[in-house]
Amino acid sequence: MCHFCNNWPLKFTGQNHASIPTADSENYPKTLMTEALDKTIPMNDAIREALSVSLRGCEELIPQEDWIRKLARSEATGVPLRIKLGLDPTAPDIHVGHTVVLNKMRQLQDLGHTVIFLIGDFTTLIGDPSGRNSTRPPLTREEIEVNAQTYYRQASMVLDPERTEIRYNSEWGDALGSRGMIQLAARYTVARMMERNDFHDRFKSGAPISVHEFLYPLMQGYDSVALKSDLELGGTDQKFNLLMGRHLQQEYGQEPQCILTMPLLVGLDGVDKMSKSKNNYIGITEDANTMFAKVLSISDDLMWDWYTLLSFKSLAEIAALKAEIAGGRNPKDAKVMLAKEITARFHNAAAADAAEQDFINRSKGGIPDDIPEVALSGAPLGIGALLKQAHLAPSSSEANRLIDGGGVRLDGAVVSDKGLKLGAGSYVVQVGKRKFARVSIS
Repeated sequence: MCHFCNNWPLKFTGQNHASIPTADSENYPKTLMTEALDKTIPMNDAIREALSVSLRGCEELIPQEDWIRKLARSEATGVPLRIKLGLDPTAPDIHVGHTVVLNKMRQLQDLGHTVIFLIGDFTTLIGDPSGRNSTRPPLTREEIEVNAQTYYRQASMVLDPERTEIRYNSEWGDALGSRGMIQLAARYTVARMMERNDFHDRFKSGAPISVHEFLYPLMQGYDSVALKSDLELGGTDQKFNLLMGRHLQQEYGQEPQCILTMPLLVGLDGVDKMSKSKNNYIGITEDANTMFAKVLSISDDLMWDWYTLLSFKSLAEIAALKAEIAGGRNPKDAKVMLAKEITARFHNAAAADAAEQDFINRSKGGIPDDIPEVALSGAPLGIGALLKQAHLAPSSSEANRLIDGGGVRLDGAVVSDKGLKLGAGSYVVQVGKRKFARVSIS
């Protein structure tokens, strides 16, 4: 088994490619040998707990009955289930929204099952069309390698690295070859492929669809064949690809995997899914103070969805806390607890405590200890020019807008005069709640 380690690149070499079903194999029966699944197995407390963990926060578990049978078989035999999550390294960083499925993996990992973190270095070369209205441009091999390094490090901040199997789908994707790819494509029809929403909508609107995009769901499904997965996780936008895995496993005579989809985390704006392009995200490598403050900025209603999807507290603990808030306790108390939990997870408890104190200082108008120092020349200097040169505002016009809105303070006092000029000296300048600088003008 491969684990997270300090060596890069990490390639799995412990399994012979010959043990993976090839696309031209005709020796695999099309009917499944699942006699064990046809037997009714009584539920016990361990299976109920595992099912509860599986269902927490999930959108769909398909089919739930098969998952219960798999859990029961694992409980009876002591053989852990194989649980797969594939991520394509299309960006150089992971945000909190990505950790929703990683958290679910960790919960299942803590139940004793084998989790497989699959880095889609082969599928990234194709480009995932999920949810897109245009062809996704494929990345270069070099870009994929750089991004994969980041995914590799950051996923270990959620998963237990000592119990995580790391795989790359180039292991079997490259070995498949052109003949194997053609024979894999024969396992699915164009009519079924066009049932996929994004393909259907693009075709109907006349938007181009490249033939290679059909290969993406096929290859993601073939990953499940290669890994013999029992359960695959993904966002709701991945449902078609996950079902493809079930179909292809049946084609190769394997027991089909179950699929578990998780909701897409709503971002800081409370409207759209968390996304860097929407600037409504929290990067898991952001500094502790920023991370803490961003969590506190979400709405009270959104907070409970975040608790369900991001917190490691039990559902009973969350329900009790929600009851306290309904009974009159300040919702901010619950939000601070969530902010500290998330900040501590990606930093540490001491950093979370310090971030809380920093937020208190800022909200009271206090000055943080670690504000940047900026030296400027040209006294007397207009307040708009100061904000721009100190990188507290992107432009003079934006600086004026901030002043009009009462969002600029100088040594603790609100600035209302856009024509203010500052002579030589040192000033503490604050913009909004979180931007500070100690500016020296000469």
